[in-house]
Amino acid sequence: MATKSVQLPDIGEGVTEGELVQWLVQVGDTVEDDQPVAEVMTDKATVEVPTPFAGTVKELKAQEGDVIPIETEILVLETSGAAEEAPKKEEEPQKQEAPKQESAASPAPAATAGAQATQTIHPPVAEVNVLATPSTRRLAREMSVDINEVSGSGLAGRVTREDVLSAKPSAAPQASNGSAKPMSAPQFKTPGPLPVDSAEREERVALRGIRRKIAENLQMTKQIVPHFTLMDECNVTELVKLRTQAKSAGEKHGVKITYLPFVMKSLIATIKEYPMFNASIDDQAQEIVYKNYFNIGFAADTPNGLVVPVIKDADRKSILQISAEIMELAGRAREGKLKPDEMKGATITITNIGSVGGNYATPIINHPEVAIVGMYKIVDKPIMKDGKFRAAKVMNYTVTADHRLIDGAVAANFLNAFMKRLENPSHLMLEMI
Repeated sequence: MATKSVQLPDIGEGVTEGELVQWLVQVGDTVEDDQPVAEVMTDKATVEVPTPFAGTVKELKAQEGDVIPIETEILVLETSGAAEEAPKKEEEPQKQEAPKQESAASPAPAATAGAQATQTIHPPVAEVNVLATPSTRRLAREMSVDINEVSGSGLAGRVTREDVLSAKPSAAPQASNGSAKPMSAPQFKTPGPLPVDSAEREERVALRGIRRKIAENLQMTKQIVPHFTLMDECNVTELVKLRTQAKSAGEKHGVKITYLPFVMKSLIATIKEYPMFNASIDDQAQEIVYKNYFNIGFAADTPNGLVVPVIKDADRKSILQISAEIMELAGRAREGKLKPDEMKGATITITNIGSVGGNYATPIINHPEVAIVGMYKIVDKPIMKDGKFRAAKVMNYTVTADHRLIDGAVAANFLNAFMKRLENPSHLMLEMI
């Protein structure tokens, strides 16, 4: 009987470690060459880790939530004698699945209950379709909450820490006498001293994965880049009409058309007048790098944090093509399935805070870019025109720029030219032809 070790491979892109989101196999499973065995979240994306050879899973070397350096052993495969050893493998896995459990007893197969069942991992691990971050899954396990039964209040039904904290702990297999009371019931009956144990008053969660990378990037950007932000409002009445017409056309192709593709096209046309907005600064070489291509990033809110998918060569794509690509990238971003290459190479970024109801903000530049454009919610507002007040659809816009390269007057002219195109989308369409 031979065994082989499977390591976390070098994922590339400078990644040095990954957080184990979930196992895709269990001890005793038979796997084929190149079959995914685990989902690992890096600071750039969530990826599936395949096994380089076939065999039977003998041992899992890590638990969900663990941070694993690359080239570290994650599981052990048995590569010979699988048929003869099959009955034994039904029992061996149970000794390995819970290395951090205080009890040394092994969980029995599903058919066995009684004393052994009280020492199985409880509550059950989250199902694949349960949307929650690794830290939330870990919290649920520590609180004995079955996360599969928790109703998520977060984006796209994501289960948040608050959802877990407010949920009742799952009954352990041995707790069937019904005598246990909810832990929180007696805590507020009479005033008394606050709990001394800080664990009852605070929760500490490791800063890992995408959230840690976001923190590092934003902190670095704020330290390096002298930001300034300009704000103005734009009459988008005609844009709303155009988008309404395009929306019905997009539905025939199964594509949802939002305002974002029109904003991208307006931005590209304006950048051609002001190329310094499509540049970056090479701090080490002390050079300005002007880009002759237009890769537009758009900020996407996901359960794991803010990510920026990129529409490559957006100037060469139609409104319909951009809309379809936004749908695809945003969907996979929410699932944590974006590839690293799909989040790199942006020349400028758009953040759509209006999708969640914001009026104004001061976005932080996505370094090494030198500007970021913000778009906000549309409101009805009276506007004076030809001596009369008229109802109009108004959307606020901001541009945040790197003052090392872009002066305030240049940014103001850029923002005016950008909004003028959105106020007259028919002229924008002529530029696109």
